[in-house]
Amino acid sequence: MVFQQPTLDLDLTVNQNLRYFAALRGLPRKEADERMDAALDALDMKERIGERVRALNGGHRRRVEIARSILHSPKLLLLDEPTVGLDVPTRTAIVRHIHELARKDKIGVLWATHLFDEIEPGDDLLVLNRGRIVARGETKDVVAETGAKDLGGAFQLLIGGDTGEDIAA
Repeated sequence: MVFQQPTLDLDLTVNQNLRYFAALRGLPRKEADERMDAALDALDMKERIGERVRALNGGHRRRVEIARSILHSPKLLLLDEPTVGLDVPTRTAIVRHIHELARKDKIGVLWATHLFDEIEPGDDLLVLNRGRIVARGETKDVVAETGAKDLGGAFQLLIGGDTGEDIAA
């Protein structure tokens, strides 16, 4: 799981944070190191493995949290607004990587977001308004059913202008 609020130990290095989590999941050290290298490499963070998390910016910290969440090869990845507050290039890289993991590694992803550009046309979508499901289906189908031009327009039609709820993709 990647929580909306950061959960890394700021006083540990990237390596120490990841190694600690791998140990909690019971991964042997050699396997953990291989998985850490692969995850950090995929997220363009390999060169920062020895840095203290406190020294990293928000985008780099978020990438470490995502690397941590996939170390044990989960079947399901839960993301609670994982890109809030990040710059566009970092958000784009993270979104691309998560969608790639879902396709390539067959990881199920439950992604709570209100950022429409994080959702792809083929994603399964669930739109909530005040705790009730107001739409579900593939993104392109939800948009088509509302008659809107895009997902943002569909969202506004579905929730009646109330922007207090999220989309789960």
